[in-house]
Amino acid sequence: MKIAIIGYGKMGKMIDALATNMGHEVVLKIDKDNADDFNKANLQQADVAIEFSRPEVAFNNLSACIQAGVPVVSGTTGWLEDKPALEALCKQEKGAFLYASNFSIGVNLFFELNRILAKMMNEQGQYQVSMEEIHHTQKLDAPSGTAITLAEGLIRNVLRKNSWINENQADTSSSKVTPSDEQVKIISKRIDAVPGTHSIHYDSEIDSIEIKHTAHSREGFARGAIQAAEWIVGKEGVFSMKDVLGI
Repeated sequence: MKIAIIGYGKMGKMIDALATNMGHEVVLKIDKDNADDFNKANLQQADVAIEFSRPEVAFNNLSACIQAGVPVVSGTTGWLEDKPALEALCKQEKGAFLYASNFSIGVNLFFELNRILAKMMNEQGQYQVSMEEIHHTQKLDAPSGTAITLAEGLIRNVLRKNSWINENQADTSSSKVTPSDEQVKIISKRIDAVPGTHSIHYDSEIDSIEIKHTAHSREGFARGAIQAAEWIVGKEGVFSMKDVLGI
């Protein structure tokens, strides 16, 4: 499989190394220093594109891949207000697009576990639900895309909740956030050299229940992205990791 990597930061470099070790060929690597190479002709050398860039350029990057007829998987977070427009473009161009806030196989199983537990807790009004996410200090967005996906899973299934609110503890100027009864509180922490930890807490006066996922390295994210890229080649439509994993 021939791969184009759009965004050649830490994640892009890890995908490059793993994909090469797995026998794939990386035919295009795009970052800010060679943006002129990001064109239709170069993209069309690839069977699939993997995009891990920045929120402000993600939509244009993904649109270019779809318009070039190249299936694309993306793990860039912080741009999702434009996702409906990109999905419409994908359908119009009969392209293939897969987005995941987190490509880790374990995290995607955790999403499903979160949904099942939230559905069970819907009738247990004595429990207050909250979340905590911890990432490395270089992560720009807070809460993380993974935390937002988890919060959305909670809101869809714990019907007494209708929105989330974030307390960013990396911002020392921000005050403590007190959620309303209808809100899920997400506490965001930034600690050096932490790949990613997400936990869901249900607390009552009597007891507490917690589920937690801890990443040990970025490798799980990279392997999942490559697996998604392998899966999407030859397909048409808008997909998620649930499709890849058959969940």
